[in-house]
Amino acid sequence: MEPSYRIVPANAPKSASVQDTANSLGLHDTLRYGPRSLAAEVQTESNLKSRLENWEATQDNTKLTLQRNIYGMHAPMRLLMERKIVTQGTNSFAAAMSPSNLHLDILMGRDNTLEPADVFLGMESGPSLDIHDELRKRNM
Repeated sequence: MEPSYRIVPANAPKSASVQDTANSLGLHDTLRYGPRSLAAEVQTESNLKSRLENWEATQDNTKLTLQRNIYGMHAPMRLLMERKIVTQGTNSFAAAMSPSNLHLDILMGRDNTLEPADVFLGMESGPSLDIHDELRKRNM
């Protein structure tokens, strides 16, 4: 975790261009850098997509940095430790019965949001609810 006050995720790193692989004449140096690939030079993903993928991690990092500066180093360490304990899931029956992790949602601050995954639980692709099958698998 790198301390940062960044509110939005950083821009994606730029891909290589001819300026990075140019020789003294300003042309692509094939002997040093291999054949030129236009596919590598064209940015295939938009900045918006990379920002949306990193949005939650950036917001979480900002909250942890603010907690560290306000309350001290113990606050983010304790929160990260509690998250790790909750995600390990020592009871497999509890994991089989509920597809969501309420404890983790509370620790992440998502307890007051409603997402489509909360309404449509996706039971058709989720774990089986038959505890007897779980016991048979465990005993074999």
